[in-house]
Amino acid sequence: MKFETQAIHAGQHSDPATGAVMTPIYQTSTYKQDGVGKQRGYEYSRTGNPTRAALEACIAVLEGGQSGLAFASGMAATDTVLRLLAPGDHVLAGNDIYGGTFRLFDKEYRRYGLEFSYVDTTDTAQVEAGLRANTRMVWLETPTNPLLNVSDIQSV
Repeated sequence: MKFETQAIHAGQHSDPATGAVMTPIYQTSTYKQDGVGKQRGYEYSRTGNPTRAALEACIAVLEGGQSGLAFASGMAATDTVLRLLAPGDHVLAGNDIYGGTFRLFDKEYRRYGLEFSYVDTTDTAQVEAGLRANTRMVWLETPTNPLLNVSDIQSV
């Protein structure tokens, strides 16, 4: 299938109960369970629901991956990615990243042993110079907030 077709149809399955050909927006917060710990696939919408599952499946297809993840906020996604790191790991980030991201890095994760340094990510020479033996992640936000600087992702 072409990309455009996949963007519309990937992750979409008809609803056996209603015959709907596109996944509806599920607005429920809680799903019926057969007993404690005996869920039928979903428990609470905050941990997963059919609408988000369809989006994640579509993202996986469009990105050529095995699975996709969707989050309620960028900060939730950021927090999840940082949890892949271990104490002593270094993150090289842009010197004009979103303030909430900077605070999460500097005030929260630094105290758990992660190291952070900041460079102008629009300058690949600065990015290269900022790499360390323990660098495990280069954090790019492009365009940046609030300055709207654009980094060349491919060159970084």
